[in-house]
Amino acid sequence: MSQPALSISHLRKVYRRGTVALEDLSLSIAQGDFFGYLGPNGAGKSTTIHCVTGIATVTSGTIEIFGIDAVKNYREARRLIGLSPQEFNVDQFATPRQIVDWMGGYFGMGAAQRKSRTDMLIERFDLTEHVKKSFRELSGGLKRRVILARALIHDPQLLILDEPTAGVDVELRRDLWRYLQELNRDGKTILLTSHYLEEVERLCRTIAIIAGGKIVRNGPKAEFMSHGLETAYLEATGAEPDHIAGAAA
Repeated sequence: MSQPALSISHLRKVYRRGTVALEDLSLSIAQGDFFGYLGPNGAGKSTTIHCVTGIATVTSGTIEIFGIDAVKNYREARRLIGLSPQEFNVDQFATPRQIVDWMGGYFGMGAAQRKSRTDMLIERFDLTEHVKKSFRELSGGLKRRVILARALIHDPQLLILDEPTAGVDVELRRDLWRYLQELNRDGKTILLTSHYLEEVERLCRTIAIIAGGKIVRNGPKAEFMSHGLETAYLEATGAEPDHIAGAAA
């Protein structure tokens, strides 16, 4: 049986001031899965991603990327991950080509290889006519495409998407969905965080819900759908009945 794409075991993260962000968190993502990671703001989704990618230091527990210890062998594990963060952490005056190319350099790719991959990604994400614009000139949807292309420059096996369609209109969101479905069909394992339940329902095959730094529900999407994903989410996160959309006054 193949190694999981991501295996987290008894992960704990405590920040310097004593805030416990994650407590005994365990989950596993199979290779080739499209995995939805849901939870309220502050539940621990981004902290989990930061621990997996080395942005945050793990307090205790283990993280493995395709069987590689992400703490002990950080560089080797990190090369297997493509990260599309929620925030636009780029040079706002750089062009899409520069932003994608620079990330290839970060991963030690040679100039010819970077150019070939960048050209392919620019075309794949329909950025050709925008390639000479600065990042700040692009629409929200185009910016998301650039960030996604940047995450894929080194051809990672695990793609982590933190709110990849935040601030994107409906039409462009559906374009991004199509790109993500194509990537998953091509073999990429995808971990997606999103506040759009329709998005998770449309794209993901497995879902985990985190609340208060702990996984409160985890399983195949079908297990969440008997009364709808929204109801399952609200029940798992302990929302009061009057938080449910359409509840009687």
